[in-house]
Amino acid sequence: MFLTLANIVLPVFLIIAVGAIYAKKFRPDISWINKVNMDVFIPALIFSALSSSDFELANYKDLAIGSLVVVIGSGLILWPLAKFLKVKAKTFLPPMMFNNTGNMGIPLLVLAFGEEALPAAITIFVTVNLLHFTLGLYILDSRTKFSTLLRNPIVVTSFAGLAFSHFNLHLPAFLALPTEMLGQISIPLMLFALGVRLLDVDLSDLKLGTIGAFACPASGVLLAYLIAPFLNLPDQQWGILLVFAALPPAVLNFMLAEQYQQEPQRVASIVLAGNFASLVFIPIALWLALF
Repeated sequence: MFLTLANIVLPVFLIIAVGAIYAKKFRPDISWINKVNMDVFIPALIFSALSSSDFELANYKDLAIGSLVVVIGSGLILWPLAKFLKVKAKTFLPPMMFNNTGNMGIPLLVLAFGEEALPAAITIFVTVNLLHFTLGLYILDSRTKFSTLLRNPIVVTSFAGLAFSHFNLHLPAFLALPTEMLGQISIPLMLFALGVRLLDVDLSDLKLGTIGAFACPASGVLLAYLIAPFLNLPDQQWGILLVFAALPPAVLNFMLAEQYQQEPQRVASIVLAGNFASLVFIPIALWLALF
């Protein structure tokens, strides 16, 4: 059991560590790499997974509902905690709601459950990102216009992939193969970029970061167990939902907080502490899901 967990968790954190070590020595500017990943590689991965002949949206409907409940429910049950801590909801709640489904979630789920879990991981990733770029942005600024969502490459390729799947359409081989290859770049690159990005944040508010590091996975896992009896999830999808619920806050929360000037340093503390704490919570969630 220990060896199985180590073989799943260690590759993820080793690639993150390589990114952090490289960034510590060379301080690279990876903003353009992150942009290419978000604009090209991740959309290619999503389209390739969703448009594959074995993807049926109906098979993942309950999983999408479960992930939606985990995200929104985490915000609702932790709202009183934000008030108790006297922290602005705009600062505290987004990192509690929107966890690391991209940089860490997809690679971790594929390693834990095999390549056949990729469509399920993509389903969660798309669901969470649609929520993040709608509800998440609204939390940060109620004046946000959502028309830009329709120009987001991830959103566009998500709908395109679903359309291809629904109508049983297929790209010709000379297009399908490079699309799949471009998508395969995204997974290790997401982990490497996470390691680089974590060096840009700090633990200036250690108390808040520590509380958030425990509250994020605890609320997610609690909600996963509460919603499970109402969902018709196969065993593998239940395990995927449980591991997803235990993921730490996404680094994207820090980037958006910086963009919207919503106490980015406090958000950074929550994100960094949460990702360190995931060294404990992720193995526990994997043990619950796999054994």
